[in-house]
Amino acid sequence: MSFCCFGKGRSANARDEAEDISAANNVRLFSYNELRSATRNFGAMNKVGGGGFGVVYKGILRDETQVAVKSLSAESSQGVRPKSRRIALDWPRRAGICMGTARGLEFLHEEAEPHIVHRDIKASNVLLDKDLVPKIGDFGLAKLFPDNVTHISTRVAGTMGYLAPEYAQFGQLTKKADIYSFGVLVLEIISGRSSTKAAWGEDLMVLLEWTWKMREEERLLDILDPELEEYPEEEVLRFIKVALFCTQAAAQQRPSMKQVVEMLSNKITFNEKMLTKPGILRNPDHSSKDTGSSSNSSQGHKGKRSTTNTYPNITSSNISSSPLSMTDVEPR
Repeated sequence: MSFCCFGKGRSANARDEAEDISAANNVRLFSYNELRSATRNFGAMNKVGGGGFGVVYKGILRDETQVAVKSLSAESSQGVRPKSRRIALDWPRRAGICMGTARGLEFLHEEAEPHIVHRDIKASNVLLDKDLVPKIGDFGLAKLFPDNVTHISTRVAGTMGYLAPEYAQFGQLTKKADIYSFGVLVLEIISGRSSTKAAWGEDLMVLLEWTWKMREEERLLDILDPELEEYPEEEVLRFIKVALFCTQAAAQQRPSMKQVVEMLSNKITFNEKMLTKPGILRNPDHSSKDTGSSSNSSQGHKGKRSTTNTYPNITSSNISSSPLSMTDVEPR
């Protein structure tokens, strides 16, 4: 059993990050005894609600601060793979989900104090309300970035298919890791395909690798979800290209989230000639015949080659797989 107060969990995944988090002055950690005392031993009279992941209790700390404490149930299977119903997502809805998520990340990276890097941006962590307005959820892996911090060296955590290669390889975390994940998410929303399971062609290319190949062959619109019957071609191409800018191999060449929002909104123009190849972390389950850590290549047109890096030694228990597609969603 683990507990959460003010939305900050004390689960197994978070305990080894406690030292990092406690360094931030505006985050307070609580002991089990403090929470038990505040909620009167998690008494039934203090129960205020419950959900798929546990029960919520009201409590009062020794300094008379009122808190809500969630007791997280390890046995609960709810919320892990909720049944979804298929919703037709036209282009305006998909564009709205992309823009809303981008603005949410912009707030975390630029406006929140201290700044926040989410570390697990993926389809299943973008929650949709009844109007399909996106909300970024699950901050269990999030890191705080005060103004004077440019990067953090940390253990690798996140989801295969969304991990920025430089973070997966070296454990150097920056805001650009979130931006890479966002770029992959945009491609999923546009294509209706999963970055963690889908693979195409003889070389079993992952979604990002396949998208780059389509760009080299000047067939970018081929990645579109077949269910998208009507769409503004120019806008769709802009979104795809912005996603490719977000996933460039060199982290310093990726735009900031503020720039991403402006690019998606067509408030600023970008020079497509400056676009460089994406950095691709291949899921070992989808590796092609060559599974070495150097590179895998697929032949593009005009003699160009698309390079894919693999890191088979990454086995962190905090790296998960997300099979959900943005074409199968349920507002919640």
